[in-house]
Amino acid sequence: MKLIHSDFKKGQVKVKIENLDDLWYLNQIIETNDLVKGKTLRKIKIGQEQQRKIKIAKKSVFLQIQVEKVEFSKTSNILRVSGTIKQGPEDIPLGSYHTFNIEENTIIAIIKQHWLKFQIDKLKEASKETKSKILICVHDREEAYFALMKKYGYSLLSTIKGTVAKKADEQKVESTFYKDIIKQLQEYDKRHNLNKIIIASPAFWKEDLMKELSDKSLKDKIILATCSSVGENAINEVLKRPETEEALKQDRISKEFKVVDELLTEISKNNLASYGLKETKNAAQAGAVKTLLITDRFIQKRREENKYTEIEEMMKTVDKIKGSIIVISSDHEAGKKLNGLGGIAAILRYKISY
Repeated sequence: MKLIHSDFKKGQVKVKIENLDDLWYLNQIIETNDLVKGKTLRKIKIGQEQQRKIKIAKKSVFLQIQVEKVEFSKTSNILRVSGTIKQGPEDIPLGSYHTFNIEENTIIAIIKQHWLKFQIDKLKEASKETKSKILICVHDREEAYFALMKKYGYSLLSTIKGTVAKKADEQKVESTFYKDIIKQLQEYDKRHNLNKIIIASPAFWKEDLMKELSDKSLKDKIILATCSSVGENAINEVLKRPETEEALKQDRISKEFKVVDELLTEISKNNLASYGLKETKNAAQAGAVKTLLITDRFIQKRREENKYTEIEEMMKTVDKIKGSIIVISSDHEAGKKLNGLGGIAAILRYKISY
């Protein structure tokens, strides 16, 4: 995301969206009653109402709306921000409804009465230069899975399968399969200009693969890790391995895994945690929240139910008492665990009684 202008004292920022990750960030930043303005397409009627033929055309206009609804779909790569028009051309009535379809290369301004610290942090995080491009490959001698790290999670790129050999021919078949994996790694390295490649396997399969690899430039990017199985679950497992911390330490998803693990530890051992909406809200009102954790899915659900104001007020309370707020992606295991606890939880400064 390109941060074109910011004046947080006046509550204004102007940004240019550069990729899908930026839409994920904006989905966490834009809230009900915010003002969003920019160039957008508006359907207009051409012709008089009394005429039989009235044409509908799309016109490019500059509008400002007061936000009522925010919807994000990773599959359509569009963030839909809807609300009532507050400023616009004379031929467009104020108070009428409009939706901004925000996508790559869209430029918008966002105006808030008050920017919370975590919102400013997210905006700055999104506007930083692209971080290390990291590929994860988990494999054994039969299957290999390739995933590319994203700010909002990871994207599974492909899988390849080998042929399970008879005992006598095992070495020959494995060697061919490893060459297929290496070829795929080289292709992704060329396509994505990778900084790091994490290769993980159960047992000794990764070491056997490395014996087949002669490409020094590729070798220099590789970090070896261990996983107990092969498949998408293994990718989540690799994200938590200490061997990958060096590559992932600057990546948001690594932080999300760690903070959810910390929450689960506090729940099971020290009781310095609350989870579920009612308990977490009570902890926030008591000033006991050190870290508020909330999933993007929970936020979206509350918006759809027109119940987001309660969450917004809780975030403001936590922000006032200098607590941190972390929005967790539902795309990986840590987010799924938090959704299993109700989608919202908190690590506490001290124990409270409910």
